Amino acid sequence: MTINNDQTYIDKVLKGDTNAFSILVEKYKGMIFTLALKMLKSREEAEEISQDTFIKAFKNLNKFKGEAKFSTWLYKIGYRACLDNLKKNKEKYKTGTIDEITINKIKSTEGILEGIERKERAEIINTCMMSLPEDERSILWMFYFEELSLKEIIELTEFSESNVKVKLHRARKRLLTIVEKKVEPELIKHYGRK
Repeated sequence: MTINNDQTYIDKVLKGDTNAFSILVEKYKGMIFTLALKMLKSREEAEEISQDTFIKAFKNLNKFKGEAKFSTWLYKIGYRACLDNLKKNKEKYKTGTIDEITINKIKSTEGILEGIERKERAEIINTCMMSLPEDERSILWMFYFEELSLKEIIELTEFSESNVKVKLHRARKRLLTIVEKKVEPELIKHYGRK
């Protein structure tokens, strides 16, 4: 489905065919749910935020001007809803600070990960990403998994370009620290049994 197809369905909804919105929901529900799950770490809250995002998008569809892609506009609504939820539940989502790491540690961690099966790597990275602060986790997710451009991330988050770049850099470093701390003990435990 192309961007033009999105506009076709948007036009249908605005002309009174509310059923056309279900096609947009079907197309983007996975994207919004994944964003919410990554930011909130709770399946139940992610489902709730996903529903809220689509309700808000439906109610404000007449405000969509087509200056950005519909998916970007929708993503921004979901992102803001997640931030609002995080602010409301600040204590619940507190994360600790992580020590800075050196280049040698990054290289050794990358070497360790190469020895782990692909599926295990994906599970470890996902678990480790959930330990990152919300803003860093969401920017990493947008950049690497949603493959949004820096321009799109800046538009969504309303952070400056330099702020996004700094957060992306910090998030990578923190993630590698977390991976190193998680992977080494698991490898020792795994290979120690043999």
